[in-house]
Amino acid sequence: MSELFVDEYPKQARVVKFAFLTSFVALGVGAVFGLIQALHRTDVLRIVDSPTYYTVLTGHGVFLVVTFTIFFLVGLYQWAVTDSLGRGPVNPRVTWAWYGLMSLGTLITAVAILAGFLDDPPEVLGSELSADVLFTFYAPLQANPLFYVGLVVFVVGTWLAGADWFRTWLAWKSDNPGERIPLPTFMVLTTMIMWYVSSIGVAVALLAFIMPWSLGLTESLNPTLTRTLFWYFGHAFVYFWLLPAYLLWYIVLPKLSGGRLFSDPLARVVFILFVLLSTPVGIHHQYLDPGIAEGFKFIAMTNTMFLLLPSLLTAFTVVASMEHGARQRGGEGTFGWLRALPWKDPAFTGMALAGLVFAFGGFTGIVNAGMNINYLVHNTVWIPGHIHTQVGTAVALTFMAGAYWLVPQLTGNRLWGRQLALFQVVLWFVGIVFMTNSMYRAGLFGMPRRTAEPQYDFDYGVGVGSMGELNAQLALGGVLLFVSGALFLTIMLATAINRDETPLVDGTIPPALSGPEDSPRILDNLKLWVGIALVLIVIAYFVPLASIISRGGLFGPDVGPFPVWIDIDSLFRLAAELFWR
Repeated sequence: MSELFVDEYPKQARVVKFAFLTSFVALGVGAVFGLIQALHRTDVLRIVDSPTYYTVLTGHGVFLVVTFTIFFLVGLYQWAVTDSLGRGPVNPRVTWAWYGLMSLGTLITAVAILAGFLDDPPEVLGSELSADVLFTFYAPLQANPLFYVGLVVFVVGTWLAGADWFRTWLAWKSDNPGERIPLPTFMVLTTMIMWYVSSIGVAVALLAFIMPWSLGLTESLNPTLTRTLFWYFGHAFVYFWLLPAYLLWYIVLPKLSGGRLFSDPLARVVFILFVLLSTPVGIHHQYLDPGIAEGFKFIAMTNTMFLLLPSLLTAFTVVASMEHGARQRGGEGTFGWLRALPWKDPAFTGMALAGLVFAFGGFTGIVNAGMNINYLVHNTVWIPGHIHTQVGTAVALTFMAGAYWLVPQLTGNRLWGRQLALFQVVLWFVGIVFMTNSMYRAGLFGMPRRTAEPQYDFDYGVGVGSMGELNAQLALGGVLLFVSGALFLTIMLATAINRDETPLVDGTIPPALSGPEDSPRILDNLKLWVGIALVLIVIAYFVPLASIISRGGLFGPDVGPFPVWIDIDSLFRLAAELFWR
């Protein structure tokens, strides 16, 4: 691996820089919207009226959860494939094509969302230009068709990006027969396999049902069916955000610690487990949805618990790698080695704090996954609290910390404001602690989510909490996160124009303590894992989808009663009859 990426691969560095630039612009817009929400819900400052709040809420979700995360992902993955394989893409025009498609899709979707700020939005494609449907766009909420067109173009762009990386790997493979897939490229390919398999669900929902409905080509749709198709995709989407952070934890964090990755084989196993387990668990987001039998919800819960395994393996591998690095730096004792870690490095500290928050968020995720406990927190602000610990910190803070290490290699410039960058990552950590503490506790008290006017109050006495105290924490956390985000963007801009100094960064990645030669070659058999993943998906989804369609039809509406249990044998017979028709 090169010491300075921009010197070795200047054309690829340009692509990565553009992807990061788009990601950071989306971060800035989404952060402004997040601050507006935090101040509005807590009644500290009302910048928009309550109907417009839902425009802000939709923009916050789309610009941060979709645009910021995925543009950073494609930039990071372009770097990882190029650097680990030692070659650029087969056809650079394809690379710029997927970046162009993703940018165009973002622009189209943004126009549909931001039109919600207009007093009199124009009519486009037969309906008013607006998209106050949040990033989940649940039917029967309906956006202007332009919103869905933008999403489709964006997803097609990501598909083309994956194809570009697979072509690069196949070209490398033909020149290096018998070689194991380098770990960074392995992580990229398995992530994209998961994305291809899961995004089929949202593609079908959009192209076959929601877009024709929004265009007036069909009169109705089956909301249970489209919602289930969304969550077929939606939980794997969570890991699509997370796996780039995993890549940085496995590849960069051990180096920053002063050592090497503990186990290359364990890292490969973790990514394979995500390919297998990420998609068949989506029904656990639908525990309170009518139209899905309790038995299948129980199966989804059981499958979800298996996803603890790759997270626990990651915790073990990354912490072991950090300990190895700390002991290389002179750390001693059972826990004394922690003091030897480079806590003054903003890249290291940001990733370490992100991992700490991710561990806590994992425990709250167990609550979400359990059927009986989920009933307590479902559709309360506990859920956005969990989201903000995971994508809002485990992912976002890792990306920001990773940028402090990677952007100097892309620009050839020294990181500007190193001490300020350290303050920024710590400030983000403090802000998220205040915000999520408020959200988790308010969620346990029943505070609803996704509403501009919660109209909720309680006071359980001294030492237990009141709505006023929790609102103050939420507002404070939101302000601190906004300030931290603004500092990050300032540091990135200053670094981009800081051309007088050479970067103080070493881009070489040392080999793992246990390399790919210590693992069986079957781990690199991507076709095998795709086949197993598809079988698991059929087992998890074929019968529930057949039941939903049989009750409500393809174009609904499915408004039947909540079923307690449906006999499995009867469902298989019903599914078979539907198939043979």
